[in-house]
Amino acid sequence: MSFKRFFDELCRRTGPAFGAGPAGFKRLMMRLENPQARLRVIHAAGTNGKGSVCRLSAEMLRAAGYKTGLFISPHVISPRERIQINGRPISEAAFEKICRAVLEKEEEPLNFFEILTAAALLYFAQKKVQYAVLETGLGGRKDPTNICRPAACVITSVGLDHCRLLGNTPGEIAREKAGIIKPGVPVFCPPLSPQAAAQVRLAAKAAAAPLYIVKENDPFESAEPDWKHGRLILYKKGAGWPLGLTGEKQRQNACLAYRLGRFLGVADGTIKRAFARVSLPCRFEIIRRGKNVFVFDGAHNPDAAEAFVSFFAKSPFAGNAALVCGFMQDKDWPAMLRMFARHFSHIYLTSAGGPRAADPKRLRKALPKGISSVCVSSAFRALKLAAEKHCAVAVAGSFYLAGKLRSRVDARKD
Repeated sequence: MSFKRFFDELCRRTGPAFGAGPAGFKRLMMRLENPQARLRVIHAAGTNGKGSVCRLSAEMLRAAGYKTGLFISPHVISPRERIQINGRPISEAAFEKICRAVLEKEEEPLNFFEILTAAALLYFAQKKVQYAVLETGLGGRKDPTNICRPAACVITSVGLDHCRLLGNTPGEIAREKAGIIKPGVPVFCPPLSPQAAAQVRLAAKAAAAPLYIVKENDPFESAEPDWKHGRLILYKKGAGWPLGLTGEKQRQNACLAYRLGRFLGVADGTIKRAFARVSLPCRFEIIRRGKNVFVFDGAHNPDAAEAFVSFFAKSPFAGNAALVCGFMQDKDWPAMLRMFARHFSHIYLTSAGGPRAADPKRLRKALPKGISSVCVSSAFRALKLAAEKHCAVAVAGSFYLAGKLRSRVDARKD
């Protein structure tokens, strides 16, 4: 069986027929001899930003000399990205082997994310990593990654996403994300809305967990974009710290990761080196090809969309840019479309791909009047049309869409 076919079979394990739930997943991990108990874990939850904070944290620990595992989702280019050690994605053969080892212990029908979480924890334990950085898949309290007892927790943000499963208010969603807080385990988070902050404080107090609120200027008092190199320059006591990521919220993410790193004993110089060499696809990623500038961003909820357009508006290529966008139908795409329409006068609507994708024709009906729009069923065709007419092209609305089109641009020869 090819790797693609194997992974496609895993992807079909969604819906009500699959999912062992927290209790069943705990029993599975017991049958696997609790590999998570042999790991020192950094656990991150949040509506947005957790992927960036996880990548920064893993890069810091790796730079400090620790063998570091990283478990993230979704993947952008290859499923192998989801399980990494020291920045190297797992091989296809090892991916399939470790997933099959999990499936051999299956009693209750596991879902896609439960299989991958168990596989990552088992793989990290087998490879004797010294730290494992884990990103939650959904929420926190009931997430399979919550099987671990971490050395530290991070809650990166609280916004309205996955409302059907997590709640309809910031307070309800924060309660779910604060479910990763464990007794006595320190938790780091930025300033949150009053509703969300109250839930996090309540959970931390109940668990006697030290709570560190990290402000946006702690320790980086300012930041400026380096548009040419697609990065930020952070400033700490006047000294520049290059950060290999860019975007509206990356300074806040960097502050969270920095404070976590210092808590774990990572030296300033080591953190600075790690920040300079970190990279993460489709987080306001700028790629230049010939006359075109492409910006790829996985913004897929209103908070992320707002951060994306706010930062894009500051860029030197915002003047006459086109947007290629597509969404999953269960997302709040009407709100995102309204935001995008305020900043882009030319919008190419397409399918994000897969059975959950929203119909581009339906998207077009929701656009405000006066916006130039084109419906194109093929995402590749939409990107080609946009690039032919506009020097600057942004892609947003879905990580799946951004990743697919990024692969096409990355492979393009000029």
